[in-house]
Amino acid sequence: MNLKDRYTDNRKDFDKGEQHMTEVEKKQNGEIYDARDPEIRSQYNRAKDWAKTYNSLPATDAQAKDMILRLFLGSVGKNVRVNQPFSVDYGYNITVGDNSFINMNCTLLDAGPISIGSNTLLGPDVKVYTSQHPLNGAERFWEEPDGTMAVKTWTSPVKIGSYTWIGGGTVILPGVSIGNNVVIGAGSVVTESIPDNAIACGNPCKIKKWNPPLQERKQEPDA
Repeated sequence: MNLKDRYTDNRKDFDKGEQHMTEVEKKQNGEIYDARDPEIRSQYNRAKDWAKTYNSLPATDAQAKDMILRLFLGSVGKNVRVNQPFSVDYGYNITVGDNSFINMNCTLLDAGPISIGSNTLLGPDVKVYTSQHPLNGAERFWEEPDGTMAVKTWTSPVKIGSYTWIGGGTVILPGVSIGNNVVIGAGSVVTESIPDNAIACGNPCKIKKWNPPLQERKQEPDA
């Protein structure tokens, strides 16, 4: 089914009051959803309040910061650090593996799922987006009977693997998967998925060379 047909079917159900999924469920399943839905707005507003609280904590209060992360993010591994300030859309769609580090001013817009593996680094000012809209401007909105215009939105998940380093200022677009043992150069715009062991950079981000696979890394010399 193409985008237009999928949207038309969704709107027919919405207009008839015969929704088989709530707007939250549509959002979570990658279907076009109504972002004005009261429950979606409530979740969004709670996340903004959570982020405000998190960002106002003393930088030295590691215990309080860890507690809030575990309350509001989907899953947080051991020894995770997230520097302030930190911005999200909903929070519950973000999972972070053990020993991973998110530096200051990162923005994870998790209308859809964002998965970050273990032992992974996000440099400062990294932006991860999951929301999508039609490219054709005429198809980007629907009009309600009262003339109100609303934006058509759906989500595509982003996955970042383990032992991966995302350089500062990188932008990762919806639907992208970045593999394990990957380096993304600072300032890159990642528009397509990047496989394991790649070293890539640029706008658009392209593979420049390769890391040796993790199992082939040389051991540190004995002291």
